[in-house]
Amino acid sequence: MFNHVMVGSNDIERSKRFYDAVLGVLGAGEPVRNEAPTGHIRLFYIHDGNAFCVSEPIDGQGATAGNGSTIGFKCQSFEQVKEFHDVAVAHGGKSIEDPPGLRQSSLGAINLAYVRDPDGNKLCAIHRP
Repeated sequence: MFNHVMVGSNDIERSKRFYDAVLGVLGAGEPVRNEAPTGHIRLFYIHDGNAFCVSEPIDGQGATAGNGSTIGFKCQSFEQVKEFHDVAVAHGGKSIEDPPGLRQSSLGAINLAYVRDPDGNKLCAIHRP
């Protein structure tokens, strides 16, 4: 259903350091760096047929996080959920909500961790046991 997800950044080099580390936990390598015709820089992390992108806003305005928005990253184990969280925090992210762990929901048991990236975008590491 999805081709890609893109978030805005106010500091593309800070975002690159953050996402290189965090997405490296999931096996993503170096992003493709692209300069759009407008001059703004975009980073494309391509992994397992999916793309996660970070971009300087094309309209020249400041990047803002979407209130109520969450981007979920599929993990292979609870250990990977925890590592995603810990690496994110170590690279300028902020832990939010409950600590990483197992939660019961109407959709069954899931391992979750939530963080905000340095620009305030809400990320979720998720594993369904």
